[in-house]
Amino acid sequence: MSTKGKRLFIARHGETIFNLAGRIQGNDAHTPLTQRGFAQAEEMGRALARYLNGSVGLELTASDTGRALQTLSVVCEHIKLDWHQVAADQRLREINMGDWEGLYYNNLSGQLEVDHDQGLFLTQAPGGETYGDIVARLTSWIADQRFERDMLLISHGMTSRVLRGLLTGQRPLELIDAPMADSLPQGSMVQIVDGVETIVHLGVGEGEKA
Repeated sequence: MSTKGKRLFIARHGETIFNLAGRIQGNDAHTPLTQRGFAQAEEMGRALARYLNGSVGLELTASDTGRALQTLSVVCEHIKLDWHQVAADQRLREINMGDWEGLYYNNLSGQLEVDHDQGLFLTQAPGGETYGDIVARLTSWIADQRFERDMLLISHGMTSRVLRGLLTGQRPLELIDAPMADSLPQGSMVQIVDGVETIVHLGVGEGEKA
């Protein structure tokens, strides 16, 4: 997909208290970053600053969840941008887990089917979204972009993988009928330009969980 030569720097938020506790986050509960989560955001900020090498002027966008905005604020400190200029957008939120939001993964044994090899939920949560729903809202978000400036974007595990899949033109996975980029460790950041993805920083955290 064309980004008109502009660079999109895409990352997931840092580790949160729900990640640490093994709970499903969804979007309604405010789940602040842990100390490790802040450290991951710091690492991404330092890596992006080195990568930009003094070039700034990024457009800022993010999910409107607290954990995404916290991560953005830390990254922006390293590249000397005011994170308050962010265009927060609900379409960049994580997959909606409906009635299961806030529950412990361990308590959903036998109900939530997970493909651990690919890091995918294969069961739609009661009252929650499908991957097709994520595709629809991200397609709408992409259609609204003019790609006039380079962009820094902070989102979530599942959502960022679908977005990366769309931007790099990947074919939909048969299991979920949606394009899905490879899972990266938490604390990672990529650059996408005109359908080509490059890793800016590879974190050491765990894979995606909503």
